[in-house]
Amino acid sequence: MSRIPSTVPPADAVIPPRHPKAPAAGTKIPSHYGHCFGCGELHPTGLHFTAIAGEGQQILGKFLVTENHQGAPGLAHGGLLTLAFDEALGKLMWLLRAPGVTARLETDFILHVPIGTELHIVAEITGVAGRKVYAKASGHLGSPDGPIAVTAASLFII
Repeated sequence: MSRIPSTVPPADAVIPPRHPKAPAAGTKIPSHYGHCFGCGELHPTGLHFTAIAGEGQQILGKFLVTENHQGAPGLAHGGLLTLAFDEALGKLMWLLRAPGVTARLETDFILHVPIGTELHIVAEITGVAGRKVYAKASGHLGSPDGPIAVTAASLFII
């Protein structure tokens, strides 16, 4: 029987210092591919998710939910919101300057996210143990201080 990996950092996990070559706080984190549905500027109906490096091991991102992103009429599709969190949490790897892949992503939906809403995502590394990077994020409606609509926790492998 295989063990399902946890998104909770183990007791020996540490939060490493920001890599010296990581983007400076306030700097836009680039897209890895222009046609990426999540963060690419060239995808015609993609999220066009953008992120800036925050302080420490944190990023601040956002995207506008459009009619191309809906599931139920007038509301963002849950899988699409999960994609946005995968983008946000994945961009944390820029702060470590190490490539990583998603091993586990847990998403909790708290409030509906209507079409026309800008969703602001705050993501941060919560621990690193060997090649495992643990992180969490929260999605806020309308502004970085708006009501929390979605939360997520992840495990990435470097």
